[in-house]
Amino acid sequence: MKYVLVGLTCVLLVLAFIGGSSYYKGQQAEKFGFLAQKNAELFVRDHSPTLGSDDAKVFIVEFMDPACETCAAFEPFIKQAMAANPGKIKLVLRYAPFHDGADNFVKILEAARLQGKYWETLELMFKTQHIWASHHNYQPERLWEVLPRAGLDIERIKKDMHSPTIAKIIEQDMADVKTLNVQKTPGYFVNGRPLQQFGYKQLAQLIQSELDAQYPTKR
Repeated sequence: MKYVLVGLTCVLLVLAFIGGSSYYKGQQAEKFGFLAQKNAELFVRDHSPTLGSDDAKVFIVEFMDPACETCAAFEPFIKQAMAANPGKIKLVLRYAPFHDGADNFVKILEAARLQGKYWETLELMFKTQHIWASHHNYQPERLWEVLPRAGLDIERIKKDMHSPTIAKIIEQDMADVKTLNVQKTPGYFVNGRPLQQFGYKQLAQLIQSELDAQYPTKR
C-alpha cells in the first residue's frame, strides 16, 4: 500500500509539472501572439530590455554585444525602421557577449539600467566605441572615462555591476543563444524568424514582410 501511495504521488507531481509548464507556455504565447506557435520565452525574457509600443505586432529580437562594431552600426538602422512605422515595431535586446571581456560591458550596461539610464548608456557606448573598443582593441579603462557623460553614478555602477542578478541575466541569455544557435552579433529574429543572410537589405525585407503580414493594407 505504501509503495502504491508513493507511486501515485510521483505521478501527480509529474502531471502537475507538465500542467504548469503548459500553462506558462500558453501565457507566454498569448502575451507574444507573434510567436503563438511555441517557445516565446526563448526570445523574450522578463528581464529583456525593450523599446517601443506594447501594442506592436512586429518584434525585432536582437542578440547583441556592446563591444560589437556591427551592432553599433545597425543601431540607427533599427531606430529608423521603428520611427518609420510608429507603434508597429518593438525592439527586444538580448545579450551575446562573444568578445573577450564583453560580459563586463554588459554588466556595466545592466548596472546603468538600475539608475534608469539604460538606453542613454547604450547609445553612449556605441557612439564612443572607437575610443574603448576600436577594431577589437578593448581598453575598458577608456570606457570609464566616457561613462559620466550619461549622467551615471560611477561608483554605484562599479558596485552594482557585480550583482548576482546581473550574472544570472547573462547566464540565461547565453543559454538561449545556444538553444537558438546564435553564432554572431548582431543576431536578429523578426517575429521569431531568423535573419538568414546578414545585411541591411535582407533585414529590411524581413521586417517589411512581417509588417505586411501583421498590418495588411485594406483595399
